[in-house]
Amino acid sequence: MTQRRDSASSTTSRSRCIWHLEVTLRNLKPNSTYVYHCGSSYGWSSVFQFRTVPEASADWSPSLAIYGDMGNENAQSLARLQEETQRGMYDAIIHVGDFAYDMDTSNAAVGDAYMRQIESVAAYVPYMVCPGNHEEKYNFSNYRARFNMPGDTDSLWYSFNLGPVHFVSFSTEVYYFLGYGFKLLTKQFEWLEQDLAEANLPENRAKRPWIVTYGHRPMYCSDEKEYDCNKQLETYIRQGLPMLKWFGLEDLFYKHGVDVEIFAHEHFYTRLWPIYDFKVYNGSAEAPYTNPKAPIQIITGSAGCKEEREPFSKDLPEWNAYHSNDYGYTRLKAHNGTHLYFEQVSDDKDGQIVDSFWVIKDSHGSYPEVQ
Repeated sequence: MTQRRDSASSTTSRSRCIWHLEVTLRNLKPNSTYVYHCGSSYGWSSVFQFRTVPEASADWSPSLAIYGDMGNENAQSLARLQEETQRGMYDAIIHVGDFAYDMDTSNAAVGDAYMRQIESVAAYVPYMVCPGNHEEKYNFSNYRARFNMPGDTDSLWYSFNLGPVHFVSFSTEVYYFLGYGFKLLTKQFEWLEQDLAEANLPENRAKRPWIVTYGHRPMYCSDEKEYDCNKQLETYIRQGLPMLKWFGLEDLFYKHGVDVEIFAHEHFYTRLWPIYDFKVYNGSAEAPYTNPKAPIQIITGSAGCKEEREPFSKDLPEWNAYHSNDYGYTRLKAHNGTHLYFEQVSDDKDGQIVDSFWVIKDSHGSYPEVQ
């Protein structure tokens, strides 16, 4: 495949000027494999390949790997992810914030090394991302320059469709780094309202019944660290900014019938019971994830970084259904409009599945109004 570059941009980090080249591939055929490499007269990359999605893109069953908090040191999950991706196990990867630790370090040389490190994954499948707190330096400039997600928001928030799922990526960091301006927070919230409303139009929800969101910092937390699990900090994302309670996401996601919410930030894996406002709303005692009455939340932040793992609280809350602090990552298989399958891979246990569950829904949409 030969395609000339569409655009080039540069990022300045102190004394270094780093160039990023972008190419848009047009007229790709569905369900086809393309072999490519990148380069110029100065040299060429290795040869990679990717496969486009089927033409009837809502009527197939994509498989994804999902994780957050992977650095270029101690990236425990990377070797297994590389091998599985190149075997064709995944149709996309979702990285839920915190890259490299940190991309701006050493005049952004750490970011360069990290991008080379994930090339053996990201060159084969779409590598979908959202910003975490470790991307904050210089107004997220390394993150904005290095990743190119759908839309025109510098990859801070966006959505895309894959099989029967509408995925929504958002920035939790706009709630914490208000020094960069209040406008990002308001613009994101307005965009989320509009995107979720559109996804819930009858014709859209019928075609893609599942809505799955992902953002870096979780709404609920069972970390032993006081500063990470302080209720006031959790409230920013869940209920909105202090005092005024503006721009809270829990009510918004509940109103629009979000099915699954994925987070990272905590360096462990947690599966929550269906939850809203600190109350559990299982489908039933026997089948909690069959027709649940609230969104299901997952925290998957243990792919491995130099900060290593984090302990759980000694007294785990009632909404914590399962937890593990093994290094690892999450797999999602979207079987159809009624069945999602999740499993957690442990790198400590040589790829063993330490948790798995089905989410089964006969219908999708807003949850019952809570009195």
